[in-house]
Amino acid sequence: MPQTPLLPGSSQAQETSSYGALPPCGPTGSGNIDKEEEDDDDTGASRIGRRKGKSSGSRRVGTMRPTRSMGTLRSQNGVRGTRSMGTLRSQAGSGSGSRRRTRRSEPAPENIYASGIGLPSGDGAKLFEGLAPTMSTEDLGIGDEEEEEGDGEEDVLVDGEEGGDDDEDPLDNSPYPQVRASVSATDNASLSISTPRMWTLSLLFALLGSGTNLFFSLRYPSVAITPVIALVLVHPLGKAWDKILKRDTDPHESFDNGLLATPPAHINGAFDSKRRRLRLWLAQGKWNEKEHACVYISSNVSFGFAFATDVIVEQVKFYHQDPGVIYQLLLTISTQILGYAFAGLTRRYLVRPPSMIWPGTLMSTAMFTTMHKSENRTANGWSISRWRFFLYVWSGAVAWYFLPGLLMPALSYFNVLTWFAPENVVVANLFGVTSGLGLFPMTFDWAQIAYIGSPLLTPWWAAANVVGGLILVMWIVAPILYYKNVLYSSFMPILSSAVFDDTGKPYDVSKILTPDFLFDREAYEKYSRVYLPITYVLAYAVQFAGLSALVTHTACWHGKDIWKQSKKSFAEDTKRGKSEYQPVNTSGLFGISEAANAGAPFNKRGMGDDTMGGEDVHCRLMKKYEDVPISWYIWTFVAMLAIGIFVVEYYPVHLPWYGLLLALAITSVMFIPVGIVMAITNQHSSLYLICQLVCGILFPGRPVANMVFVTYCYISSAQGVKFSSDLKLGHYMKIPPKLLFTVQMVATLVSSVTQIGVLNWMFAYIPGLCTPQAINGFNCPIARVHFNGSILWGVVGPQRFFGPGALYRHLVWAFLVGALAPIAIWLVARRHKTGILRKINLPVLFGSLGWIPPATGLNFSVWALVCFLFNCLIRRRAPAWWGKYTMTLSAALDSGLAFALVIVFFGFVYPGWMDGFRWWGTEVYKQGCDWRACSYRNVEPGGHFGPEGM
Repeated sequence: MPQTPLLPGSSQAQETSSYGALPPCGPTGSGNIDKEEEDDDDTGASRIGRRKGKSSGSRRVGTMRPTRSMGTLRSQNGVRGTRSMGTLRSQAGSGSGSRRRTRRSEPAPENIYASGIGLPSGDGAKLFEGLAPTMSTEDLGIGDEEEEEGDGEEDVLVDGEEGGDDDEDPLDNSPYPQVRASVSATDNASLSISTPRMWTLSLLFALLGSGTNLFFSLRYPSVAITPVIALVLVHPLGKAWDKILKRDTDPHESFDNGLLATPPAHINGAFDSKRRRLRLWLAQGKWNEKEHACVYISSNVSFGFAFATDVIVEQVKFYHQDPGVIYQLLLTISTQILGYAFAGLTRRYLVRPPSMIWPGTLMSTAMFTTMHKSENRTANGWSISRWRFFLYVWSGAVAWYFLPGLLMPALSYFNVLTWFAPENVVVANLFGVTSGLGLFPMTFDWAQIAYIGSPLLTPWWAAANVVGGLILVMWIVAPILYYKNVLYSSFMPILSSAVFDDTGKPYDVSKILTPDFLFDREAYEKYSRVYLPITYVLAYAVQFAGLSALVTHTACWHGKDIWKQSKKSFAEDTKRGKSEYQPVNTSGLFGISEAANAGAPFNKRGMGDDTMGGEDVHCRLMKKYEDVPISWYIWTFVAMLAIGIFVVEYYPVHLPWYGLLLALAITSVMFIPVGIVMAITNQHSSLYLICQLVCGILFPGRPVANMVFVTYCYISSAQGVKFSSDLKLGHYMKIPPKLLFTVQMVATLVSSVTQIGVLNWMFAYIPGLCTPQAINGFNCPIARVHFNGSILWGVVGPQRFFGPGALYRHLVWAFLVGALAPIAIWLVARRHKTGILRKINLPVLFGSLGWIPPATGLNFSVWALVCFLFNCLIRRRAPAWWGKYTMTLSAALDSGLAFALVIVFFGFVYPGWMDGFRWWGTEVYKQGCDWRACSYRNVEPGGHFGPEGM
């Protein structure tokens, strides 16, 4: 089953800067336009320049009257532009044949911002008007100055000209309002990135975050230190670094593509002391949003505890093997880094297309704006700045957590209806929050609300799919089957992460293993079948359906785009040069207006046509930087594959080398569909189950082989999706790709070595680790869930679960249901482009329920309620407030929770100060069947349940 989810981060819109002399489609521009090129209507996009104003001052990009909507372009002398977004050259009038004058401007100085915000006229204006009919340019963060009066003469800047200080408005920007609200359409290539400050902070947080999360992962309740806390804490450290080391008299520095371009003579001068040279070296550049983004990305790839460490824990503590430190390092490093190859080789499909939004990254980009920009605009009457808003919410979140997290845990496990009838099994089954279905969705703990991810980051239509599946499968079907005792489920808790024997007790896998950790059939037949709680059974069923639905849904809704993008990838370099730009195809945005009018915070274009067509401003600006050669990713894959083959062949894993190749082949086939769903919906479709199933069929009776197969198959996909998300974040923040590759790789290597060190320290110094008697709750809950999976799929094998005559054989029909259902929905929905069927995403509906267990109905229901409140109601009724504060709110709540968890654990729980602290608020939720996980039926002493024979 899935791991404990990571909590994402948060943020908001950036102010745009002047459109400078840097050409929009390449690293340099001459400022000269060939006459032949000027007459060609297909080589570039015309840009509407401002009319000559009576004032001599230059106007910022996209400046408009704050009260005008984005779709309403300013008209000079009462004349409104009539050209569509696709019109590449302006003409004076219909059929006149005359050309409007193009204006030359002086080259802009070095290090000026390159901008790409575009405000289209005519049909393009109507398109963007449909995006956000009630959203002004102020709400989107475009411009902050008053409009200048024109003198009636309109100028046009042709793509490729140098704008100097005229500040023309390029036509293109992201067609997605949440991206425009969170990501700047400008780039400053003169900012420092690769500095001692950035590398020191990146390595520091990679060490601390990875070690801390590995430490907490073996404890219940588990604490996840999310990268958001690094995003918040590193900013004052970066500012303090500058304040301590920089001086007003320091020599001037210049940076190009993030690297120091100034000759180092001022550092190595003969007259400088060693201390001053060291200080100048450490003080390179100035702390900025790009350095901040790199530190955050390094934290993002390193903070999640490596899945391979779970395999090692299971081998050492549950299967009592001792594989050695070299094995641990090789397994961890190879599984962590293989994902880079998949992310890099699929950039054209998952990173560059504008429709691959990756909602989770928008919170981070907005947060960088909150911390590095000083703009502040009133939003629905709220004038408080985002930074001050963040500080207030963050402080409140830290202070509040002491109640549900320490002083009164009943506020977290708020099973209030069971308090009135603690021994009533039915009440506990239905309304309980630890072993029940959570039909009363109430909690006061943000950790419970955001357990499966921040609800503020998920589109409401996606959350509606998730909660629809929850209601149908877990709240309606599960109780019916449970109380009818289908599959003997009434003899077990209705919801549990454990598997059971025929006496209703947790299954003892040691009774069915040989000394070589292989399956003992005779011992199995003497002991018991393996039985699953009904929610566990349904979780497997929906995951089966979700896997096949993922393939057919992607083929139906995105197959044409993937094929077109594949053909384009082979012809792109030969058909057009790097400096040419293909604007976003706006004709296919059928869902945008409908999404906006429905009040949805995220449009549904991802479920429609032509999702990968064209490029947006961010693709164009990134063309300035040299891309990572594909050979880097290929060699990364080859090197990690060689290490993986060595691991499975040299050590007693019992997995042949071709089994490893099969694991990576599954990842290769499923990676793009999984990535598309995540990029559009912010919901991850896990390959965990299909990996277990395939290995269990092909290599039965080999639990360690099953765990290692799953690690290479599932984690290569999960890590690759995470890396793709970070590549998109680097894309939005305009981080040079080669530098970003280096940052990610170094952070991953450092975190892998750190986690192995911490893990072996815990093996040596924590008494009773991974046992019920472990101190302070270090009983390895996540590792135990995965260990249970290895029993089902690795020891017993799927044939005894789903083969002919097996107890759970009917679940395999879910594969067929999942494969056919998206086709049926697609056939109907393609005829009705505004119908509700277009909003049904079966991979999300099915796949998200794979969190149950360990998640409960409470985690899903309160998550969906909060998502509906913010991303539907508030988004409709206060769009400006939503655009300004929602991402910041999510970041503040997540980071405040993470910080409070650290304080509570290390400051109060770990020292033992709270051992004797007990009162009604710490005990009431434990007094009853919900906490004890009672079953509806009980087995008589000495009795058994289940069918006769094995």
